[in-house]
Amino acid sequence: MTDHAHTDGNAPPIWHLPEDEDHDHGGNGATVIGFWIYLMSDALIFASLFAMFGVVRTNYAGGPMPHEIFELPLVALNTALLLASSITFGQAMPHMEAGRLNPTRFWLAVTGLLGAAFVCVELYEFSQLFAQGAVPQRSAFLSAFFTLVGTHGAHVTVGLIWIAVLLVQLGQHGLSQPMKRRLICLSMFWHFLDIIWIGVFTFVYLFGVLR
Repeated sequence: MTDHAHTDGNAPPIWHLPEDEDHDHGGNGATVIGFWIYLMSDALIFASLFAMFGVVRTNYAGGPMPHEIFELPLVALNTALLLASSITFGQAMPHMEAGRLNPTRFWLAVTGLLGAAFVCVELYEFSQLFAQGAVPQRSAFLSAFFTLVGTHGAHVTVGLIWIAVLLVQLGQHGLSQPMKRRLICLSMFWHFLDIIWIGVFTFVYLFGVLR
């Protein structure tokens, strides 16, 4: 290991170690690749849930059928909220790359508000279903429905907590390299949830009502 010393007049020497210079080298790539691996494992979980739903989606056990309980306008509103949150997150990323802190925080906060509205609408939908007696134990169809949609909603809730934590950390640390890495990973996670929801909306709600 070689140490490099630089002096300037009477100023004390400043030591630069090679490991200091390369500390962040490749950090972004390794983190992003690792997070991709996590997303692929999460995709397998959702694929299993979709497969389970596909197998039992017509097992109503004398209970309510999709067209009797699903409100497509409400679900369409929720879909619009989540897709809009993906757009606002996309607005934050160029500001992050340019080092503009306040616009980054603004668009991230807007994303969080839209995501929170999505969760609230979903909870309202669940409460309406429960009021009609459409509970998970009523049929295999409803068990699979609540498991799939609820798992997605839980992921969105985790994303909202992540957004709140990053908003606080951005105020404390600014757009440092570690913060940028965290924002990139959160962006991947959020867009992943949007893709999953498009599948839920199409396969569960739309096909269920139009069948």
